Amino acid sequence: MLSTAVAIAFVLFGAALLLNAWRLLRGPDATDRILALDTLYINAVAVVILYGIHVGRPDFFAAALLIALLGFVSTIALAKFLLRGDIIE
Repeated sequence: MLSTAVAIAFVLFGAALLLNAWRLLRGPDATDRILALDTLYINAVAVVILYGIHVGRPDFFAAALLIALLGFVSTIALAKFLLRGDIIE
């Protein structure tokens, strides 16, 4: 039962990743692209966690946490750059 649910989740998150990549490439505005990048890393975290569940190794949970931290910091930096035009004051 769990293997079937993980396989279905892989397919759905794969589709979400493709749709996010499409929005990232075709976004009409920079804010849309930043939002697509933010959602893309959240979906990547979910895929890494699903893979960790699939193989049964807890190492991937630490990798997912690292991806989440880097994604959060990059989103904040890009938003600050759009607002002020400079990241470091």
